[in-house]
Order: sequence, then structure tokens, then C-alpha cells
Amino acid sequence: MGGEGDGLRDYHGKRDFGRTGEPAGRGESTGGGESAGRGASAGGGEHRFVVQIHDASTLHFDFRLQVGDVLKSWSVPKGPSGDPSDKRLAVPTEDHPLEYEDFEGVIPAGEYGGGTVIVWDRGTYEPLSHDRRGRPVDFAESLERGHARFRLHGAKLHGEYALTRFRGGRDGRAGGDGGDAAWLLVKTAGDGRGHGTPDPRRARSARTGRTLARVADEERTV
Repeated sequence: MGGEGDGLRDYHGKRDFGRTGEPAGRGESTGGGESAGRGASAGGGEHRFVVQIHDASTLHFDFRLQVGDVLKSWSVPKGPSGDPSDKRLAVPTEDHPLEYEDFEGVIPAGEYGGGTVIVWDRGTYEPLSHDRRGRPVDFAESLERGHARFRLHGAKLHGEYALTRFRGGRDGRAGGDGGDAAWLLVKTAGDGRGHGTPDPRRARSARTGRTLARVADEERTV
């Protein structure tokens, strides 16, 4: 996966925290914005997840799972679905700090990922990966092997999902920059709601109730 073994090095190297309000993580100062909050308390034995809608050069969803002290991250162009018949492409990106769970705002033009971000869903997840003998497998190890199962408990997403690598090496990378790595995100079982993914431009934040347009408008007036 992107950033495997690098901690937040890739994340920090792509951002100027004097311009962007994104959280630097690990005690480093940021340039402001709505980055403070619950992410720092993502420990306590619970595994956190967050799904953000990101209106950058392309409109997409970012799916993030807490693994250790970072959020492992994937860009999901069509977004996660509650319908088990949907197989969603998930492209690994760099690890993000735990504080990113709360980030909602506008990344300035010219910065990496410039555009508007809202928190579409967030909550906790249960690791479910097991080996062939039915013994639990460490979640980070299951990701390294290329197949991880987990149950989401979010405001919008519920039930069992799986991430499966179908292209790329053991750490999720096919080449040095990880550009060819690809996974599938699929719902495998759940609460029977079977909903798909909403129109991202009309979707509302699970954190503030705002749409992408409202966040962008409010930040322009500040």
C-alpha cells in the first residue's frame, strides 16, 4: 500500500502546512482550519474508519482505516457501496494521520489534492480476517497479504466488507511509486439495507451536515 513502512513521510512531503488546514499529525503544527478534534482520541482500543468526499481534480471518495497510529487510505472513485453486487475500485494512497478523521474544509488551489473535503461517514470497525484454520490474523498483516475483512459501524455504512488486492506487489505497489496498485472494496454481508452510494454533490457530512458546495461557500466568505 501507499506509504507502507514510511509512516507519514509521504503525507508530509506532499503538503505545505503553512497553506493547507490539513492536520500534520504527531504534534506538528498546522496552518489552521477545521483539523482539531476526535482523531487524536482514535485509540482507546477501538479501530476508527472515515470516508471523505473529495472534490479535487476528480470527484472521488477517500476510504480510510485506522491501522496502528495512521489511517491507511484508498481513493475510491465511485465510493463504497452498501450493495454487495457493487465491486468498487480502490487505489491506495499515502498514510494519513489519525487527526484526518475530522478534517473538513478547502485545500488551497496549487496544494496537493486542492479542493473541497467533507466527512461523509465515520465510525468504528471490527477486524475479521482469519487464516485457513479459523485463527484471527493481525489486520496489518492481512492487508500486506492482500485480503482483509472487517465489519463497519458507521453513521451510514454498516456490515461486513472486504478489501482485496488484484494488482500490485505484497505491499500494494506494482512499481516504485505504487501507481499501478489496485484493490476492490466489496460489501460481503450486513444489515440487508443494500443501498448504493449517493450523489456526492448532494451528500451531507456526517460531522456537520454540510454539502461540498456549502463548505466551499463558507470558506470563501471567511
